Amino acid sequence: MPEEKVKSVDDIVASTTIADVYRAAKQLEGVARKTRLIHSDYFSELSGNDVYLKPENLQHTGAFKLRGAYNKISQLTDAEKAKGVITASAGNHAQGVAYAAKKLGVKAVICMPATTPILKVEGTKALGAEVVLHGDGFDDAYAHSLKLQKEKGYVYIHPFNDREVLLGQGTTALEIIDAQ
Repeated sequence: MPEEKVKSVDDIVASTTIADVYRAAKQLEGVARKTRLIHSDYFSELSGNDVYLKPENLQHTGAFKLRGAYNKISQLTDAEKAKGVITASAGNHAQGVAYAAKKLGVKAVICMPATTPILKVEGTKALGAEVVLHGDGFDDAYAHSLKLQKEKGYVYIHPFNDREVLLGQGTTALEIIDAQ
C-alpha cells in the first residue's frame, strides 16, 4: 500500500455495481448477523419522519466494521493470507479485522494509539490479534502500521479506502432495502 496509489472513496464507489455488493453479501453469509430495523418512536417524533435504527452493535464485534474486514480478508489469496494482515485503528475496525482474521486463520497485527481505551485494546487482543500501541493519536499509529507493513510484508487492510472493505460495509444497505 505505501508505494501504490490508493484510490479515493469516490473512485471506488464510481467503479462499483450493485452486483458487487450482492457478491460481498454472499461472502458474509454465516458470518455477519442480519440485523433488523427497529422503529424509533422518539426520533420519529423528534424529526417528523419515520426513523428506523439498524442495531449493528449486535454484530460479533459490536459494529458494522466486521463486514468490510471479513469481506476483504476472505478475498485474499492463500499467499497473501500466509503473510498476515495489518491495520491501524482505535477500535471498531481493529476488532473487525481481528475477528475476521481469527475466523479465517490469518495472523492479524493491529496498531492502535497508546491512548486507546483499554476496553478496546483488550477486546482486540481477546479476538486473537497482536496489538501494537504506538503514538498519541491515529496518525501516529497509522504511520507505524505502514512502517511495519513494509518491514514485515503484511497485507494492509485499510479501514475505508479499499473496495472490498467498502463492499462488505455496504451490505448493510442491502438489508435495509430488503426490510422495506
